[in-house]
Amino acid sequence: MFKQRRSEKKSIFTAFSLLLTLALVLAACAPGGGDGGGEGGEQKIRVNINTEPFSLNPGLANDTTSGGVLLQTFEGLTRIGKDGKPENAMAKDVKKSEDLKKYTFTIRDATWSNGDKVTAQDFEYAWKWAINPKNEAQYAYQLYYLKNGESVNMGETPVDQLGVKAIDEKTLEVTLENPTPYFLELTAFYTYFPVNSKIAKENPKWYTDAGENYTSNGPFVMNKWAHNDKIILKKNKEYWDAKAVNLEQIEMIMVNDPNTELSMFDNGELDWAGSPMGNLPTEAIPSLKDEKRLNIEPIAGTYWYKFNTSKKPFNNVNIRKAFAYSINREAIVNNITKGGQIPGMAAVPPTMIEENEKGYFKDNEVDEAKKLLEKGLKEEGYGSVADLPAITLSYNTDESHAKVAQAIQDMWKKNLGVNVKLSNAEWKVYIDKLHSGNYQIGRMGWLGDFNDPINFLELYKEKGGNNDTRWHNDEFASLLEKSATETDEKARLKMLKDAEEILMDEMPIAPIYFYTNTWVQNENLQDVVLSGLGDAQFKWASVK
Repeated sequence: MFKQRRSEKKSIFTAFSLLLTLALVLAACAPGGGDGGGEGGEQKIRVNINTEPFSLNPGLANDTTSGGVLLQTFEGLTRIGKDGKPENAMAKDVKKSEDLKKYTFTIRDATWSNGDKVTAQDFEYAWKWAINPKNEAQYAYQLYYLKNGESVNMGETPVDQLGVKAIDEKTLEVTLENPTPYFLELTAFYTYFPVNSKIAKENPKWYTDAGENYTSNGPFVMNKWAHNDKIILKKNKEYWDAKAVNLEQIEMIMVNDPNTELSMFDNGELDWAGSPMGNLPTEAIPSLKDEKRLNIEPIAGTYWYKFNTSKKPFNNVNIRKAFAYSINREAIVNNITKGGQIPGMAAVPPTMIEENEKGYFKDNEVDEAKKLLEKGLKEEGYGSVADLPAITLSYNTDESHAKVAQAIQDMWKKNLGVNVKLSNAEWKVYIDKLHSGNYQIGRMGWLGDFNDPINFLELYKEKGGNNDTRWHNDEFASLLEKSATETDEKARLKMLKDAEEILMDEMPIAPIYFYTNTWVQNENLQDVVLSGLGDAQFKWASVK
């Protein structure tokens, strides 16, 4: 999932998965923060989500901000539980065929926030809506696991041929292209959430504002949406598991300044500051560590720069590699981010593939970068660095992104002699620029949607909805396709590693570092569940 900014795990990843997805029941270890969101210990909290969500339609959402709201307001067939494993949610029962290609879900008795029944048809409608190419859902490829998913999304097969069918109101039958051991983890991800089909058919823009049209089926319901200002969630009294929900209100403000966020926390105006919802100012991290207020946890996420390989000069692999190799990642994590991040010389985080902590190339390999740049310039007919077209590095507005970009801008000038301009834009504008190919180098981060390396690699399939690089490699794509049908775990992992090696050799992306969550929280706020995939659930949270 874009980091503005996710079944049963395969045994080969078990050791890492236990560390990665074991949910954390959290309590702050030092003073600071709000008083619990209200007088007299009311069950209300206040958090910062930085910015306006891209979309609060589960079928259109594609970033951590949107996902962070949807995870509280909607619920899929499964939900990732406190132990980091998928548990039944809207599905009260799941049956699998012997070949693991057919799943039959029995929908529990549950209602939407307006009292309508949650039905199997709501799931069928939502999935077919998201896969329909006319709706341009960036995450439609997450549904390619379903029978005919890719061909439907490519417009080659009618939508009604997608492998999902409501047998009746309570029975949903799902047919997969291939056995997918982590499918029950996927059904906890927001692209697989249902929508109220009755409302959606009557009001195509049901998801654009709070009100009677915005119905949800999760622990909380949206009570107010003041665009670019705040979202207020209230406990959903219609939620099937309402007895497990303690909080009565979550106020999500949109302040895109880490210093203001931390100041609000220290003044008692916020109950949480930092990731996964907001950001801490990097210069404050050392003192927060010294004060023993800072929480740090590694997560399955990679911060990288994307190259637009369809435009000069980054159509040239050697020029891309020169730019990537000449970055000093160690300096960035030590002097800028300061949150325990690991320098990234691979695409897949080491929480999924342990040896990726070492990576596929050396950090700050300046001499090799110079040779590669010279070679690339000759291949493209440039006489010197001065003949390169104007180069712009783009990023979404954020203090930390700006500091990283400025540091890398200086590195490219010093190490390669290349002048690079910087350009920033608010998230919604920025992500549209990347998706439309209107950029040269663009900052992006990715947090795993589920705990498997394929989630990081499939981004760069030619037909993937998030392949803003426009890069394609036949062998890479073939390895991913073969891995989908490989039942031997070791053989499958080797295919994925081989694919990643191709990705890192052709360098359509330049990994910078692997993410951590860094945050401070109100000492009275307890039982917030964080997963190793970097998301937060407030379903079980409470104020002491």
